[in-house]
Amino acid sequence: MTLSSSLLQSFVPTGVLRASINLGNPILAHRDSRGEPGGVSVDLARELALRLGVRVTFAAFDNAAKSVETVTNEAADVGFFAIDPLRGAGVAFTAPYVLIEGFYLVRNESPLTRNDEVDRVGNRILVGKGSAYDLFLTREIRHAQIVRTESSQAVVDTFLRDGLEVAAGVKQQLQADAARTPGLRLLNERFMVIQQAMGLPKSRGDAAAQFLRAFVEDMKRSGFVAEALARHRIEGATVAPAAEG
Repeated sequence: MTLSSSLLQSFVPTGVLRASINLGNPILAHRDSRGEPGGVSVDLARELALRLGVRVTFAAFDNAAKSVETVTNEAADVGFFAIDPLRGAGVAFTAPYVLIEGFYLVRNESPLTRNDEVDRVGNRILVGKGSAYDLFLTREIRHAQIVRTESSQAVVDTFLRDGLEVAAGVKQQLQADAARTPGLRLLNERFMVIQQAMGLPKSRGDAAAQFLRAFVEDMKRSGFVAEALARHRIEGATVAPAAEG
């Protein structure tokens, strides 16, 4: 898509690409040795800024809810989120660029062995507040109780401290926590696939949204996303297929 001056103005009204980064998803973002945001999301934001011909600045948050709010309120021009209908009220999403699995974690002595046993009275499921898991499970869970902690990184520690029955989160994060904490295990299969996408404020208009969608498709098609996953040694996340149409 041709980058006209009016399109550039609608995309970056301040003249700088302000990118909102969710550090609550360790698969896609983290702080580097200097304390600066790094990861696949940051790489994509830098490449987008390069194509727009502008500088990029980062606002990093410890959970997805704050990151979504920042983009919705136009305090940032672009963000990186799991696609969800609730978030879509104020954010125009691209197609996903990465797919990530959500899993349940329990103690070894738990009687729970399958996902279909989780949604029962008496079970408490711990999630990061405002995360993709929180939004999904809030819609799907009918009998179990959902308990929320402030960030996804704190889920397992809070789960252990408070004696809850189930923790929900990114498979790789839960696996890492289980590896450092004896007596924990994941259930048999994923309970959801998280579609990680880019998004911008809906108020920026269709042309800006179409430009961002085309950018993401090019990043997948060119191998940029796959190379970024490999460079940051990310396992368990896969490049999303090309968008239909």
